[in-house]
Amino acid sequence: MKRLKRRLSQSFRSNSVIEDSLSELTESMSIEENGTHCTNGTTNGTTNGTTNGTTNGTKEEIVTQNRLRSSDGESDQTSGASDESHTPVRRRHRPGRLHRRFSEDISKRLSLPVDMRLPEQFIEKYSLSPPFEKMSRRSRRASLSEIGFGKMETYTKLDKLGEGTYATVFKGRSRLTDNLVALKEIRLEHEEGAPCTAIREVSLLKGLKHHNIVTLHDIVHTEKALTLVFEYLEKDLKQYMDDCGSIMNMNNVKLFLFQLLRGLAYCHKRQVLHRDLKPQNLLINEKGELKLADFGLARAKSVPSKTFSNEVVTLWYRPPDVLLGSTEYSTSIDMWGVGCIFYEMSAGRPLFPGSTVEDELHLIFKFLGTPDDKTWPGISANEDFVSYGFPGYPKEPVVTHAPRLDLQCQDLLEDLLKYEGKNRVSAAKAMRHPCFNCFGSKIHTLRDVQSIMDLPECQLSRDPGIRSSAVPSTEDSRGRSKQNLFVNHRPLSWATPEHALLT
Repeated sequence: MKRLKRRLSQSFRSNSVIEDSLSELTESMSIEENGTHCTNGTTNGTTNGTTNGTTNGTKEEIVTQNRLRSSDGESDQTSGASDESHTPVRRRHRPGRLHRRFSEDISKRLSLPVDMRLPEQFIEKYSLSPPFEKMSRRSRRASLSEIGFGKMETYTKLDKLGEGTYATVFKGRSRLTDNLVALKEIRLEHEEGAPCTAIREVSLLKGLKHHNIVTLHDIVHTEKALTLVFEYLEKDLKQYMDDCGSIMNMNNVKLFLFQLLRGLAYCHKRQVLHRDLKPQNLLINEKGELKLADFGLARAKSVPSKTFSNEVVTLWYRPPDVLLGSTEYSTSIDMWGVGCIFYEMSAGRPLFPGSTVEDELHLIFKFLGTPDDKTWPGISANEDFVSYGFPGYPKEPVVTHAPRLDLQCQDLLEDLLKYEGKNRVSAAKAMRHPCFNCFGSKIHTLRDVQSIMDLPECQLSRDPGIRSSAVPSTEDSRGRSKQNLFVNHRPLSWATPEHALLT
C-alpha cells in the first residue's frame, strides 16, 4: 500500500512539473505560433483547457498549495513519499516575460526601435488577436497610429530653438522612447500648402537608412502645420569648430571627413545629390558620430530631368562649374563641398569665403590658378568666365594654405578640388585613400547601420583649442553636454537638420 501511495504521489508531482514546464514554454516560444504548444504528457484533471496533451499558452497555471519552490522558481524534488493532501489552487499569471515577448515581436514586425514603450492597450489587443504574417501598408499605418505615431500628443515640446519664415524648431521629447527629438514645425498656408523643400526632404529621408544620415522618426500632419520629428544631436560641425577654437586634432578631422564621405557614398550610390553641404548641415553627437542633415535642396538624380538648378549650395561651398552657370552636374557637385569642409576643419577658416559669385570665383582661381583650355577644356568659350576678365593667377601650393596637412591629405584635398566635375574623386573612392589607413581595414566592412565609432581604432582625441575641448570629459559628460547645448550655443547653430531652412 505504501509503495502504491508513493507511486501515485510521484506521478502527481511529475504532472505538476509538466504543467509548470508548459507554462515556461508558453512564455518562451515565438509569438508567431499563436501561443499554442503541444506536449506528450497528460495533465491533471483539474487543469482547465487541456485536451490530448495540448495546452493553450494563455491558460491559467495550476499549482499545489503545499508545494515547495526554491529561490530560482524551480520545483524542489523530494525523494520521500508524502501523505499530505494536495489542494489545487489558481495562481496569478505572470505577464512579465510574455509581455516582453509580445512587445519585442511587435517592434520587430513594425520596424520600431527596441527601446520603444508600447501602450498597454495596444499590446493587450495584439496578444488577443492572431499574429500577422504579412502586413499591408494600410494595416501597418493603422498599427503605428494606434501606438502613437503621427500624433502631436506623443511629443512634448521643451524649448524653442529658432524661428524662421516658414518653420519653427523645438527641442522635444518622445513619450514613446523618452528620448530627445528635434521638432521642425512647418506652418501650412491654405493656398500654398507645404513648402516643396519639406516634401522633398521627407520623400528622400524615408528611403535613406544609414548611420551617417540623420533619422526622420515621424511626421505629424495637422490642419495648420506639418511637423517633422528628427533625431536630436548635440551640435553641428560649425559649433564644434567654434568650441575648440578652430584648432581641431587632425585625428578628429579624419574621423569626421571619413563619416562625411561614408554618408555621401551611400547617397550617391542611390543617385541622391545633397546639394547643400556645409558645416552647419553636418550634425555631431558627443560620441563623435557625424550625420548628414538638411535634405531640403537634395535631389534624386534618377528623376528624369534635362537640367538641374544652379541656385544650389551655399556660396562658399559651391563648385566653379555651377558658379559659372552649369546646370548639368552629377554627384561631383557634393565632392567640391567636401574638399572645402576638409580644408576648413584642418585650417580653422573657410577656404573660399566670397561675398558674391565673382568674388567667390576670384578666390578659387587665386588658390588653384586661373583655368585655361589646358586645365579646364572649353572654359574659354564660357561667356560668364570671359565677361569677368580674371587675371592669370598661378596655382599655389596647398601646404602654404594648410600646413597641418601631410602629403597624403594634401593629395586627397587636390583630388576633391578639381575644376572639372568628372575629374573629382568619388566619395566611395575617397574612402579608400591612404589618408585613412590609420583606421585599419575593418572600417570598410561595417554595415550601413553601424557606427565607425564602435571600432577601437576610431575614437575622438582631445582638441588643442583655445576653449575647453569639444570632447566631453568622461566624469561629467552629461552635465557638460547640457551646458553646451543651452548656455553657450547660438540659437540656430545646434544640430538640428533643418535650421538652415528656417530663413
